[in-house]
Amino acid sequence: MTATTTLPSAEAPAVSPEPSRIAAAFDAARVAGRTALIPYLTGGFPDMATVEAAVPALVRGGADLVEIGVPFSDPLADGTTVQRTSQAALAHGTRLADCIDLVGRLRRDHGLTVPIVLMGYYNPILQYGLERAAAHAASSGVDGFIVPDLPAEESDDFLAACRTHGRDLIFLVAPTSTDARLAEVGRRASGFIYCVSITGVTGARTDLAGDLPGYLARVRAASDLPRAVGFGISTREHVETVGRHAEGAVVASALLNHLEALAPADHPAAAEAFVRSLRG
Repeated sequence: MTATTTLPSAEAPAVSPEPSRIAAAFDAARVAGRTALIPYLTGGFPDMATVEAAVPALVRGGADLVEIGVPFSDPLADGTTVQRTSQAALAHGTRLADCIDLVGRLRRDHGLTVPIVLMGYYNPILQYGLERAAAHAASSGVDGFIVPDLPAEESDDFLAACRTHGRDLIFLVAPTSTDARLAEVGRRASGFIYCVSITGVTGARTDLAGDLPGYLARVRAASDLPRAVGFGISTREHVETVGRHAEGAVVASALLNHLEALAPADHPAAAEAFVRSLRG
């Protein structure tokens, strides 16, 4: 990846032509006294029709936001579960445009109003066209992008496109992030900050290790945005632990592992029940 020239907009506050659904969702969860739940599904796994039926089920189960993964052949931040589901989706021909169009159908045909963000790697976005991706996302109702392999320092071009079209660009930070890196993310991010809970890849785990309170306090010192913790969140107890120190919890591999063992027709009901179990 080649570093881009710093744009003036990278230092300016994000401007959206309409209020951010992401900010409103976190505000609603805070007022209700709960941790915002953000379940993840891989776009196109096991097929797009099943995902289209499962996303509304996640919302019925209590999801505050929904994250849809854009499959990519080299998902360097993801563990075996997301890799496996991404490969299956790619084999079906799922691409970035398909995931954006999926969100459009969820808005138009299912009446969903919860925030929906796409998590995908930079190469497909760059190949699609940064401006084109942001514009397509805005017209389809995608609220923002999470791009794991796009460092804040190299984000100017896509950040400018997202801001032009009122989409949030959500950055990842990790326990190893320096204070300087956290400050850079704080200057550029909007929506929320994705706080990776561990030094490693995605995947369900039994325990959340490390100094989570101290790490999240460092993130808070760099930004007032909501913090959502992901990587390894798999149980109601994990969500409760995260909720004592952060505003949101992302659940990905544990949900996908649960659904993989089921027939596609059973995914919606199982997804709804799984989110309800996390919510308690």
